[in-house]
Amino acid sequence: MALQFGLLALVEAKPGKEREVWDFLNGGREIVANESDTKTWYAFRVSETTFGIFDTFETEGGRQAHLNGAIPAALAEHGPSLLAKDPDIRLVELVAVK
Repeated sequence: MALQFGLLALVEAKPGKEREVWDFLNGGREIVANESDTKTWYAFRVSETTFGIFDTFETEGGRQAHLNGAIPAALAEHGPSLLAKDPDIRLVELVAVK
């Protein structure tokens, strides 16, 4: 089955919380390792204060399972102390994958 579904989340660290957001995202790798429907998962930094997560899935059900899983729950719990604003979460349709 081809990868068709993606999820892009951008987050903005509060001033002085950049390292904590980095560490939080780095720790997410272990959480998603147990999600069989999450085919790829990337955490990245865009600028000094902007970070992101990009995931891919074969099915909409896999994407929804991830959205109801541990990473979003952890963001909801820790986000208020780490983030300057709510995450910008976008559902994306994959056009081409290599």
